Amino acid sequence: MNKRLDIAVQDKGIVNSRNKAQDLIKRGLVTVNKKTILKPSTPVLDTDEIVACNIPPFVGRGGEKIEAALTKWNIDVSDKTIADIGASTGGFTDCLLSRGVKKVYAIDVGTDQLDEKLRNDERVVVMEKTDVRRALLPELVDMAVVDVSFISITIIFKNISQLVKKDGEIIVLAKPQFEVGRDEAKKVKGVVRDEILQKKAVDTVVDSAEKNGLTFFDMIPSPILGGDGNKEFLLYFKKA
Repeated sequence: MNKRLDIAVQDKGIVNSRNKAQDLIKRGLVTVNKKTILKPSTPVLDTDEIVACNIPPFVGRGGEKIEAALTKWNIDVSDKTIADIGASTGGFTDCLLSRGVKKVYAIDVGTDQLDEKLRNDERVVVMEKTDVRRALLPELVDMAVVDVSFISITIIFKNISQLVKKDGEIIVLAKPQFEVGRDEAKKVKGVVRDEILQKKAVDTVVDSAEKNGLTFFDMIPSPILGGDGNKEFLLYFKKA
């Protein structure tokens, strides 16, 4: 009996959602009868040998990005309360939980994106349909981690800062395609490869953060590209 490859991957228990199955397939991590298949809709048989290799350690690709930052800057998050702004499927949150955080406020404007495993973790406070510009938390957090898309981070730094304790830490994933301006992004069809433009985008983010009471400490390139092929950067700040 034929079925879609993404459905077959989920049915075999390799992952627990069709979205995750599609992500694995598109990333070239699934083989059918020892042949790599990149289309989730590819029909397969029950008798086909379906294998997933190098399954990512976290529920979303963001986990690998934030892990690189925490490791590089030797940041200990154990027993801390953290706001994950732009939580999406929960890659950042998953990584933080693996490192012993006390609590994570998973904030996102979307809905039904956060992985079920994280929803069921008592350390996670799910805040869906929540714009950080209107987010109200019952406490100030020790740290904020930020991964937002389709808006410039510069328009939410004020709100991010208001959620964090004095001397608290903030790690931001800067995405040049959303920081260079709409006209410039259109010129490059949404993928910013020019290093001068990339630097301009990062400088814009740093300048905005400093105007909102944050002190810039360091920057590293993300260990993996964004889903659209864009180079991204992790920036480390502290609240003055």
